[in-house]
Amino acid sequence: MKTVFVTGASGGLGRGLALHYAKEGAKVFAAARRKDELEKLARESENVVPVGLDVQDTDALVNAIHAAGDLDLVIANAGIGHPTSARKIDWAWVKKIMDVNVTAACVTIAAALPAMVARNQGHVVAMSSLAAFRGMPGNGAYCASKAAIHTFMESIRVDLRRTGVKATTVYPGFVKTDMTAKNKFPMPFLMELDDAVSVIARGLKKGAKTIAFPLPLNAFTRTLGALPAAVYEPLAGRVRMF
Repeated sequence: MKTVFVTGASGGLGRGLALHYAKEGAKVFAAARRKDELEKLARESENVVPVGLDVQDTDALVNAIHAAGDLDLVIANAGIGHPTSARKIDWAWVKKIMDVNVTAACVTIAAALPAMVARNQGHVVAMSSLAAFRGMPGNGAYCASKAAIHTFMESIRVDLRRTGVKATTVYPGFVKTDMTAKNKFPMPFLMELDDAVSVIARGLKKGAKTIAFPLPLNAFTRTLGALPAAVYEPLAGRVRMF
């Protein structure tokens, strides 16, 4: 039986991916803070093992990953977002976003890798974002956190070359989740959760190094990423997202 560990599994993409693999017959360790939501998830599939923890508690996170045994697939999905406009920035939110989106995600991957490397098999996955490729207005901390994951996972892939361990970075655009439901700005090419889960699962099955979607928004953000700062910054400065 395939064994999977997913963080941020109480909602959104994490929940969708946990349920997807559980329905495929994998034993899924579903980790999140909201134990009640994990229990609901476990009732949908007997293959789900609820793991109640806060990913900011790195000792608990590492212990849970090690206790799960030999893992075939580890998905560092837990993440948060919050406006961090420089004109009214709150350092506490900046710290929390970095703690969850960067530190916890990197610790998740790092805790799982030694055993996978020793077995010469396994797959680690981290959730970045299309927001990783440019500093978007009002979202400095979030964009920076996802850019950090982009670079971290790129380096991990370089190191894992010529081993049997795979590493994938996922770059979602806007997906219908509880997190995006709070957004008060237009979200172009907003995807249904089930569609996003299918795109990710197909990509992981193929062993893709990167998975970016939806295609139109991916193309647009990559174009923004190629613009020189002298062009991009005045243009982006005209946008007020919050």
